[in-house]
Amino acid sequence: MEAPIPFDPTLDIEAVDLGRMSYDAALSAQRAEQDALLVSRPSRRRMKVFLVEHDAVITISRRPEARAHLLATPEMLATLGIAVAETDRGGDITYHGPGQLVVYPILDLQRLGLRVHPYVRVLEDAAIATCAEFGVLARRDAGCTGAWVGGVEGGVGEAGGRKIAAIGVRISRWISLHGIAINVDPDLSHFDAIVPCGLQGRPVTSLARELGARAPSMDAVKSAFVRALTQAILQSHRVP
Repeated sequence: MEAPIPFDPTLDIEAVDLGRMSYDAALSAQRAEQDALLVSRPSRRRMKVFLVEHDAVITISRRPEARAHLLATPEMLATLGIAVAETDRGGDITYHGPGQLVVYPILDLQRLGLRVHPYVRVLEDAAIATCAEFGVLARRDAGCTGAWVGGVEGGVGEAGGRKIAAIGVRISRWISLHGIAINVDPDLSHFDAIVPCGLQGRPVTSLARELGARAPSMDAVKSAFVRALTQAILQSHRVP
């Protein structure tokens, strides 16, 4: 990215574009920033939001049932060029790859006056507002985190909608790690290697699939998401 995308200065948050990066490298960057933010808490270090596209990888959480939602064999994964990584975030199993925007906010929720569930709502609000900016109507589903297109709440399969953004976070000493993934234009066939988020029969979609030739560029989605996240935090946070 040629220039940083500014947040409202009162939030003291900076967006940092990491470009294309492996999952492990991005996780190391997150953990280093989380540690630095914790150590510097008295001096109120500027918070960071990392934006990244990952090399193709399936991440599996520590839920006992999560590994059973990996459908592809090691041979199939090798053919597709998809790695597998264990993760300490919440949620189940998901896929990351080129064409998907992954956002990792490393935020001091204590400073922002946010608790865990309101923070997840902030991420959902930002994803829904980003989709709306490009003409895609997304919504929440009370039974599942993330952002959904079409369908009705409580529906099954296509009737329940198509997932366009997935969320998985970890909070340690009120500092956030991991975050949200928005499907801009990834290879959606790679999701066939898993049961996405452990939700049987719930398909995934992308801005490119929903909009066709009108789909935005990755840079446009990055800018839109940062603006939307700024507004969602401003609307939800309370300065302690």
